[in-house]
Amino acid sequence: MNSDTNSPLSVLVVGESWIKHTVHLKGFDQFHTTEYEEGAGVFLAALEAAGYKVTYIRAHEVSSRFPVTREELDTFDVVILSDIGSNSFLLCDETFQRSERTTNRLVLLADYVEGGGGLLMAGGYMSFSGIDGRARYQASPLASVLPVTMLDRDDRVEVPEGLVATFPNPDHPALGGTPADWPILLGYNQLKAKPGTTVIAASGDDPLLVAGEFGSGRSVAFASDVAPHWAPPEFVNWPHYAKLWSSIVSWAAGG
Repeated sequence: MNSDTNSPLSVLVVGESWIKHTVHLKGFDQFHTTEYEEGAGVFLAALEAAGYKVTYIRAHEVSSRFPVTREELDTFDVVILSDIGSNSFLLCDETFQRSERTTNRLVLLADYVEGGGGLLMAGGYMSFSGIDGRARYQASPLASVLPVTMLDRDDRVEVPEGLVATFPNPDHPALGGTPADWPILLGYNQLKAKPGTTVIAASGDDPLLVAGEFGSGRSVAFASDVAPHWAPPEFVNWPHYAKLWSSIVSWAAGG
């Protein structure tokens, strides 16, 4: 973690990218196309505009670029995981392709939080338990340091008609003074707040934004998305979007 209070916060963002392989059927004939896409653009720009030093690791780069030592990880004040499943950290190239022992990156990340680091997990189909339960963080080392209890099944709540968040703690510093009046969201991962944590925003009885302290560090769970599809243009283009995320990250870093 950054010990120099005058230097900008250093943030590591992981995930929010994907590859689409599409089959086109045209009568008797078919062909395939492959596309690479990223969804983190507006989110990354918001953090950079706040003056944070941002390092971005795309989903397919986790095995080669995610830190494997505490010394590397401690250069960051906050680690953000968004729409990237636990298998990407556990089935790295060394183990999956070559059957070699290597660092458990999620154990390392949990130790980092206990030792004073900040962690934010944002929602998505490959966050928390995830679609069909495939993200599997409920069975991972991060279950001990995230401020929420995750389900043992598909945890998605799809709200195509749009949901309006409520704010049990509208003055929490993680909101940074932004209005407790978010634009609509279109879904979220269903979670339960752990005892001793703070539910800042909710949808009915389900938490949307939860903050907690674990060991010497802090962790935050945002149950919805930072980008489409659960975060529609109304949310991403909200005038307070950048301030909201810079405030959440600042709180996670201990500020």
